[in-house]
Amino acid sequence: MTTFSKLSNLSSDMKVLYCMALRPVRGKTHEERLESFYSKQVDAYDRFRKRLLTGRDEMMNSLPVHPGDIWVDMGCGTGANLTMLAPEKLATLKKIYLVDLTESMLRVADERIARMGWNNVETLHADATTWSPQGGEQVDAVLFSYSLTMIPDWFAAIDRAYEALKPGGLIGVVDFYIARKYPGERRMRQSFSTRWFWPIWFSLDNLFLSNDILPYLSRKFEEVTLLERADRLPYCPIFWKKMPRFVFVGRKRV
Repeated sequence: MTTFSKLSNLSSDMKVLYCMALRPVRGKTHEERLESFYSKQVDAYDRFRKRLLTGRDEMMNSLPVHPGDIWVDMGCGTGANLTMLAPEKLATLKKIYLVDLTESMLRVADERIARMGWNNVETLHADATTWSPQGGEQVDAVLFSYSLTMIPDWFAAIDRAYEALKPGGLIGVVDFYIARKYPGERRMRQSFSTRWFWPIWFSLDNLFLSNDILPYLSRKFEEVTLLERADRLPYCPIFWKKMPRFVFVGRKRV
């Protein structure tokens, strides 16, 4: 990589960091606030988020792919999740709906679809808490990749996904979270400082971490896969706190 390319990438990353940490988020509605937050950083979004939003490949590769399946990516952003599936697997799916409330992100997703030649992928400008498949059609898999924490009424988004899934269908979620003080057996415990610090940090960008997301998913769906991790914050190698995140794959009971 040339020195110019490195400087260009660094400049793009600094722009994203400015939008995340300092640029005011404005808007009366959730949609307006999302557009305010993402519109100025969308062109540099994928490269920076590749380091920030880890675990997406783990989620995508935890989902079985069956020919003729219908998938929905709720809060899809730029559609980058699909690049983490092998092309031959993606091609066997009957339909993939990319649902998002932010038009600037969907613009990038449409450009990716055209560039990759995905003729079975369609973007939809819609709210994850209210969207339903056309004609009452049920789907085989619903994905939430770092989107539940951006949805104020995430309960409704999970319930909507449950209703859209066929019996036996799968939900895949990767996101930041905090654990309950007493998380229960086989669950990762977190320190008080972790459970206190990260909700405040993320709330500056209108991301709302909850200690109820993972328990609600586990209650609503039969657990297939659960991974709990913690990662370093990009550009902060000496930062003393790691960001907690999880990967959950669950099955709608038959």
